[in-house]
Amino acid sequence: MKVKMLSRNPDSYVRETKLDLQRVPRNYDPTLHPFEVPREYVRALNATKLERVFAKPFLASLDGHRDGVSCLAKHPKSLATVLSGACDGEVRIWNLTKRKCIRVIQAHEGFVRGICTRFCGTSFFTVGDDKTVKQWKMDGPSYGEEEEPLHTILGKTVYTGIDHHWKEAVFATCGQQVDIWDEQRTSPICSMTWGFDSISSVKFNPIETFLLGSCASDRNIVLYDMRQATPLKKVILDMRTNTICWNPMEAFIFTAANEDYNLYTFDMRALDTPVMIHMDHVSAVLDVDYSPTGKDFVSASFDKSIRIFPVDKSRSREVYHTKRMQHVICVKWTSDSKYIMCGSDEMNIRLWKANASEKLGVLTSREKAATDYNQRLKEKFQHHPHIKRISRHRHLPKSIYSQIQEQRIMKEARRRKELNRIKHSKPGSVQRVSEKKKRVVAVVK
Repeated sequence: MKVKMLSRNPDSYVRETKLDLQRVPRNYDPTLHPFEVPREYVRALNATKLERVFAKPFLASLDGHRDGVSCLAKHPKSLATVLSGACDGEVRIWNLTKRKCIRVIQAHEGFVRGICTRFCGTSFFTVGDDKTVKQWKMDGPSYGEEEEPLHTILGKTVYTGIDHHWKEAVFATCGQQVDIWDEQRTSPICSMTWGFDSISSVKFNPIETFLLGSCASDRNIVLYDMRQATPLKKVILDMRTNTICWNPMEAFIFTAANEDYNLYTFDMRALDTPVMIHMDHVSAVLDVDYSPTGKDFVSASFDKSIRIFPVDKSRSREVYHTKRMQHVICVKWTSDSKYIMCGSDEMNIRLWKANASEKLGVLTSREKAATDYNQRLKEKFQHHPHIKRISRHRHLPKSIYSQIQEQRIMKEARRRKELNRIKHSKPGSVQRVSEKKKRVVAVVK
């Protein structure tokens, strides 16, 4: 008589010491696990639902400005230090860890139009409506000293933007033209222009540091080469571009924030057509900034919201807003790629999580493993209808939702009108109308 029984060798599963890993026998034959895919789908669906449930991106509000926040700047060496300029000429330096203002400077008379930090982080530059460029120490004055700028340059026209070179002691300003300045001189090294309208923004390329781009009021985006001191290329859009931002990982890619509610990603090697058109805003886009990874960017709009776009997608993956937040003028992505800052009309700077459902603080190894597993499951089943619908769900303000509904109704009405026109038109009618017109013209002659 044959008796079937299990026989295992203890050497294959018994640990020699307590520090050895526990061996778990598993058979990977798919025929033995017929319900593996349904179980994974249920887990992916639950993970997608929980991601929306725990999506609480808002972290803090930094208040203290007495007018709207017009510009923001990051410290190149310190993650916790942020600079902001307001419409009343005041500049504040913030500590994000303590969420407090550590220094207040009355920098200009009128708007602070632009602010940027030196690449070493020892000083920063501001421009304003009083036609001056000022350089300030990053550290506060010593006891008994007055708050005074290190250097002051008095210009002939109003400066509307400023940006510093990423590696050299050179900065660029824009206004009636693009000026390149040396920090040790009071006159520009060179001036470049292409057209006659005012220039609203100028940005240095973080990789090819001798390249810079600007956008003007005559709907132009112009690229310059600092070595030749001449403009390189120009692209003209249908409406005005407010600002541009270079991709920190791909030297030839930049994104433009336009007045026609869209953002356009261009390849500077072929400016005839944009690489991608990013749509979702329902009002003019005022600012844009890339994440340090170069995979996402955030945009600020006149529609009282900010949106996060993947670089290769035309629709946003997140939309952030609060009831009190008004027109968002400026936005920045922190250097650790975890947080987003925005400044708006109602005098507040808001701090958001870049990943809305991310858990802050120290995670255990089991929590990290579970998060990675859920993320892989969501990527595997991302095209399933239910998971796609849940992951796309966002709560929108009534104003934005009503405008989206109006746009959809108008688009549907235009489509139906066109279908009715095609449906009721008789074959050959266009040709008969044209022949009739010819006969009438012949009679008149």
